Amino acid sequence: METLDYLLPQIWFGILALFLFLYVMLDGFDLGVGILSLTSSTEERRGILMTSLSNIWDANETWLVLMGGSLFGAFPLAYATILSALYIPIFIMVFGFIFRGVAFEFREQAKRKFLWNLCFATGSFLAALGQGFALGAVLAGIKVDQKGHFIGTTWDWLNIPSVLVALTLIQGYVLIGSTYLVWKTEGELQETHRKTAKLAAITTLIGAILITGVTPFIYETARIRLLSKPLVYIFALIPLIGIFLIWQLLKSLNQKAEKTPFIITILLFLLTFIGLALIVFPYIIPSKITIYQAAADPSSLVIMIIFIGALIPIMLFYNLYSYIVFRGKVTGDNYHG
Repeated sequence: METLDYLLPQIWFGILALFLFLYVMLDGFDLGVGILSLTSSTEERRGILMTSLSNIWDANETWLVLMGGSLFGAFPLAYATILSALYIPIFIMVFGFIFRGVAFEFREQAKRKFLWNLCFATGSFLAALGQGFALGAVLAGIKVDQKGHFIGTTWDWLNIPSVLVALTLIQGYVLIGSTYLVWKTEGELQETHRKTAKLAAITTLIGAILITGVTPFIYETARIRLLSKPLVYIFALIPLIGIFLIWQLLKSLNQKAEKTPFIITILLFLLTFIGLALIVFPYIIPSKITIYQAAADPSSLVIMIIFIGALIPIMLFYNLYSYIVFRGKVTGDNYHG
């Protein structure tokens, strides 16, 4: 039984990490394209960007819903504490989702689309911003008492590190959105997003370097973990791999590759997630609450694994099927707005 008490929370930590990665990877380019729609010079171009998302974006967001439900069931203490501490960032994110969802549907029917275009881009930006603030605040640590209950203030999440994380995440979304559009579009529009991808790659790298440099100086727990053996060797390797991937990304963009930049960007996101997981584990709320303290009863975790184990293949198949059905380029011929 003691083995299950340790093994089950670790399994659920891995499942939640998988859900979060799938969400960021899939809905990340979705939000990135939404933000990039502001840069479109004509309504036809903006319509092509919208068409590239129209048949897949609803499925992308289901991973976030599944992650929230799983966090509530597997780690109820962490769920309650995180929602109490991050009420405003989560509200910003949800408001952004609602705003962009309504704007997307209304835009299709509107004769004058400018307002709804602006609302869609604004909603995408707000959703990404809220996620960045939430991630930064969690990584920074949430003030809790001995029982794990939130004891901080409403604005604890707003600090320089969380702002830095939020801005870097937005740049990351713009990067993956740009590489997605390089894959899905052609001609002058494709060339435009090759340029935005190069710019976003550089700004994302700068943000990642700043976060990597600032974190050990601000957070003692992270500093101790980063300098402990054998993790210190892994953490020394991750930035080198990241710089290599950025170099390969820029190289593939210069060589006019189409799918390769998107694949490399996914690898960059995966590398980032591995680094974050190594820093955070075994905490569900860094340096305050471990996965073992926050975990639900083992019997509940087992039942949830059975349910989620059956659901994950179905959702993965649905996502994959959607991308196969709607594969290929999106051109002006596909746009009927």
